[in-house]
Amino acid sequence: MLNKDEYQTLEGVRVIEICNVAAGPFCGMLLADMGAEVIKIEPLKGDMLRQWPPITEGFSENFSSLNRNKKSIALNLKDDDDRCIAEELIASADVLIENNRPGVMSRLGLSYDAVSTTNPALVYCSLSAFGQEGPRANEGGFDVTLQAMSGIMSVTGEVEREPAKCGVPVADFSSGLYAAFAVTSMLRQVQNTGQGGYIDVPMLGVCLAISALQTSEYFGTGKDPLPLGSAHPRNAPYQGFRARDKHFVVAAGNNNLWEKLCDVVGLTDLVHDPRFESNTKRAVNQAELKQILEAEFMKEDAALWLQRFEDAGVPCSSINKFSEALTDAQVEYAGWVSDLTMPNGQTTRTFGSPLSINGINPPIRFGPPALDEHRESILAGLRKTQTI
Repeated sequence: MLNKDEYQTLEGVRVIEICNVAAGPFCGMLLADMGAEVIKIEPLKGDMLRQWPPITEGFSENFSSLNRNKKSIALNLKDDDDRCIAEELIASADVLIENNRPGVMSRLGLSYDAVSTTNPALVYCSLSAFGQEGPRANEGGFDVTLQAMSGIMSVTGEVEREPAKCGVPVADFSSGLYAAFAVTSMLRQVQNTGQGGYIDVPMLGVCLAISALQTSEYFGTGKDPLPLGSAHPRNAPYQGFRARDKHFVVAAGNNNLWEKLCDVVGLTDLVHDPRFESNTKRAVNQAELKQILEAEFMKEDAALWLQRFEDAGVPCSSINKFSEALTDAQVEYAGWVSDLTMPNGQTTRTFGSPLSINGINPPIRFGPPALDEHRESILAGLRKTQTI
């Protein structure tokens, strides 16, 4: 049985990361969690995420959350000597990740065409707002603008309320996930053929891809999906409800669960009500259904309803704050929250990899790097390679 220190599926894979903030660094961290050696090439002032609060004794907690298990070297890629170092590192690498605007890497002489001539097995992955080509390719974009442009924001929040974005940066992090999936997939191609390739990850495309249920609704009906708050267009009751003290969520997404819910609430006559006799009809009439159910839910506190539904096997949940979610019994059992030592010696906590592979969680091998922390060891490795 392998222990945590031994189980690293990408051990021996070298990744060069030339990225800022979220999407690219998240991709790099996912690869690092699986054992890849990730060398983060930062500008002389560092990844701008290093400046984002909360700052603990001079070090960013946000930066820490996306850059564990990485090494750092600071280079001015407009300087000839520093660019030569970057070229040597890329020549020694299996993967390069970058999330600059299209054209930046070409102007630096570090495009895929430029570096693949000396390293044809390289997997080169670019993340950008709209992709490397097309009418919007040269436009900038951030998570909020991509949520707006892709349609995600149009179905987020309540009807006839001000626009709302998803509270989690889904455009950034889903793009990082797509990138990591594509990189590992292409590494298999390299293993089989020795030939690398170029991956273009457009955040707009990713946002539309993860909106598959909404785009298919539009294609199938010709109508734009609408915001439903916590409700669902095809399932009901499947949303947040107000109890006497606060809101909670219940999800009775099929007829069997619907019957159990009616039994718990004491409204068994609703099972055969023509308005609610199928999932489709309940979804069509869910506003009316919500009024009926909330009239009952308002008679008791949320905790009592949650216990009743849990006992009956109906999926439900309190609407947790992160302080509550991170201390949930399942989170504690899985060991997802770990201590993390920052370069300033301060210990914080972070959410590690949620995966389990053969019963083993990918380990946090070391904390986030100080800016340029690994310069000497990285350069020594290059010198050693040159002398072989």
